[in-house]
Amino acid sequence: MRIAIASDHAGFAYKTLIIAELERLGHVVKDFGTDSDVAVDYPVYIRPAAEAVARGECERAIVLGGSGNGENMVANRVKGVRCAYCFSVQTAMLGRQHNDANCIAIGQRLVDGDTALAIVRTFLDTQFEGGRHVRRIQLIDT
Repeated sequence: MRIAIASDHAGFAYKTLIIAELERLGHVVKDFGTDSDVAVDYPVYIRPAAEAVARGECERAIVLGGSGNGENMVANRVKGVRCAYCFSVQTAMLGRQHNDANCIAIGQRLVDGDTALAIVRTFLDTQFEGGRHVRRIQLIDT
């Protein structure tokens, strides 16, 4: 699978850890930065990773920050991206099963490294359950 990954400075250490795991598992990783723990504005890195999923260049994306909240918000602003905010294996599993998430956001300050890797593996291994839990509704712009 081709996977986009991006972080701000507060998620950089986990980005490095996750890239190594993704490559070990045989995935192709496209790294959108940042390249250090020097303070940066996260949207500069997160949005291009999300856009790569929206364009079909990557099948999934993983975005990282201190809490993961801002990264989640930026990714979800991109049409076609369904980013799940994950802080446990269960949130990753449910994001895939019930919401067909194609992106996850993880906060480096909120979960330990082993949990972050377990979240990533769950995100990659869990299948969407189809329309069983999702009712299609039409949203009306007001």
